[in-house]
Amino acid sequence: MKIGIISDSHDHLENISKSVQIFKNKNVEYVLHIGDYINPNSVRACNDIKLVGIFGNNDGDKLRLVAAFNEINGEIRGDFCEIKEDGLKFACYHGTEPQLKDALINCGKYNVVICGHTHICENLKVGNTLVLNPGTAHGFGGRATIMIFDTRTKRSEVIDL
Repeated sequence: MKIGIISDSHDHLENISKSVQIFKNKNVEYVLHIGDYINPNSVRACNDIKLVGIFGNNDGDKLRLVAAFNEINGEIRGDFCEIKEDGLKFACYHGTEPQLKDALINCGKYNVVICGHTHICENLKVGNTLVLNPGTAHGFGGRATIMIFDTRTKRSEVIDL
């Protein structure tokens, strides 16, 4: 199964639209947004895909974000969520607190930890845990990126917007 991963879109509607089109073209089953939408319009821009998300540290108006998720039939799962797909257990956390992020990576409970927050794209193995950060869809630092993860091959593809 292919899962789209996006984070830190920070209201960049043009890049969100590009991301949605790429995810549709690559036939992802659903998209995980790892937080920092900022504005409900960023959620609404994902209307054409199945969106599952968590909150980031810049998502202050959670009530309006929840309402936008409801409008597009998406799922917002709070500040953290676990997902199981193809025998893999995922932890999804924005990454605001480095100690918490490190604890999730090092606890041995998860096959994959997906985080954002740093705006730096990562794909690394720590012990038996794969750590994925899609970077920033907004493009802070000059590079806008998203990711697609294949649960069968356990490989991720970084896509520049």
